[in-house]
Amino acid sequence: MSKEKLMTKEKEQEEVDILEQQVSQHEIILFNDDIHTFDYVIDSLIDTCDHTLVQAEQCTYLVHFKGKCAVKTGEYEELKAKCSKLLDLGLSAEIV
Repeated sequence: MSKEKLMTKEKEQEEVDILEQQVSQHEIILFNDDIHTFDYVIDSLIDTCDHTLVQAEQCTYLVHFKGKCAVKTGEYEELKAKCSKLLDLGLSAEIV
């Protein structure tokens, strides 16, 4: 590989690295409560966060035993609607 191609490749990688840093990732944190059933939370995660059954079950158990769990990661604008839906369903969640 020529020196010029190598330098171009390195510059492209630097640009990719910078773009990845600029896209900040946020998380929806779901908190435990004593109101909702496991099945309700599982169904809510499947419907709202597009979880598989296994993902929803694992998150639900983490919320129950640890008090909270990051249930979805992404850009803030993508998470706003999902977090609002979880709140509308009566669950306790926030974007961090």
